[in-house]
Amino acid sequence: MIKDIPKHDVEDVFVAVVKEKNELDVDVWNVYLISHKDIAIEGVLVSSKGYGLLNGEEVKTSMLRHFLDVLPPMSYAKIEPIMEDVFGLFNEYWLSFYINKVMYDKKFIFPPETINDDYLTTIPLIEKKGVMIR
Repeated sequence: MIKDIPKHDVEDVFVAVVKEKNELDVDVWNVYLISHKDIAIEGVLVSSKGYGLLNGEEVKTSMLRHFLDVLPPMSYAKIEPIMEDVFGLFNEYWLSFYINKVMYDKKFIFPPETINDDYLTTIPLIEKKGVMIR
């Protein structure tokens, strides 16, 4: 049963939504996975979805899945772009990965309206402004 599977705490791995300029010099938002670990993480799977109330109606976005074979130590990877239209929803990123053949997983949830300019901070390693969930 699921309760019999050992739970391993995820530390030093984060998800951030970063505000950047695209090739047309227009502001866009991108989701990044950031590892502050001194060891590579392998078999990285990130599932993303949005859900909640938008204009008084229940909304669920499609679930997207992204796979990275390896994320090197002290590095980051762009996962996906995110549209401002879904900032009013819960935006969930469920991460799983392996270290030394041990599986780790964690959900990172950005509550509605928390991805905005009021909460921008400098994101480690990327050195750009964004919102990060630890």
